Amino acid sequence: MAEETLFNQWTSVVADSRNDVVFENKHKDYGAYAIRRNYNRTVFWALTISAASFLFAISVPAIIAWIKNIQEEKVVAVDITSQDLTAPPPVNPDEPPPPPPPPPPVMETVKFTPPVVEDEKVNDDPPPVQTEETPQISTETHEGDGDKNDIIIPESTGNGVVEPVIEAPLTIVEQMPTFPGGEGELMKYIQKNVQYPQVEKEAGISGTCYVTFVVEKNGTISDVKVLRGISGGPGCDKEAIRVIKSMPSWKAGKQNGREVRVQFNLPIKFTLR
Repeated sequence: MAEETLFNQWTSVVADSRNDVVFENKHKDYGAYAIRRNYNRTVFWALTISAASFLFAISVPAIIAWIKNIQEEKVVAVDITSQDLTAPPPVNPDEPPPPPPPPPPVMETVKFTPPVVEDEKVNDDPPPVQTEETPQISTETHEGDGDKNDIIIPESTGNGVVEPVIEAPLTIVEQMPTFPGGEGELMKYIQKNVQYPQVEKEAGISGTCYVTFVVEKNGTISDVKVLRGISGGPGCDKEAIRVIKSMPSWKAGKQNGREVRVQFNLPIKFTLR
């Protein structure tokens, strides 16, 4: 009979004798039987790993300090190359001296003579005396004699109408142009009149088309263009231009109390629902 220990008593759930009786004629490859059989081994490894982790944690500062000490050590290299300190050979008096070095190259220079400023002599001759041969200036008016040398001023070929100068549109003015009824009515107008192009709708193309136009002095819309269209959706760009051109007249913008042309930018969204 095996000697009874703390883990082999009948009251212990991990005792082999008790487990053999409890799990008799039952599957013992997994489940509670396997857990109870391996309980002691599991506890041992858990305690071992915990102790090793604790020892490693408390030794980390010492390891870091040891690594720093190794990095701080410097190796000083000493140059031990031998130097030749023997005296130079004696000078031979019969040997001719070395030739002198060549003279430096001569640079050509040009002498600069400062200019002399002299006072110009003033001609003190009297003015010419008017004689009979000198052309006289008459005080009478004479009609031309039809000579071919007469100066003829050609008639103007224009119709005499001066074309008005078109002012460039402004982007920011004191009083910006407004749609009849305000911004809310503008959004309602766009939502009511924009028709989603069938080609873009079937292709699932959506996005925002940015349109620019000019509100004239009388409130009419002109110069409608697409600043940035929808990629792959030219039909959406054309529809946006059509809706802008069909808008009613706006309230013109003002600058310094007078109506001016104002450039306006408007985004129109095409969203599939």
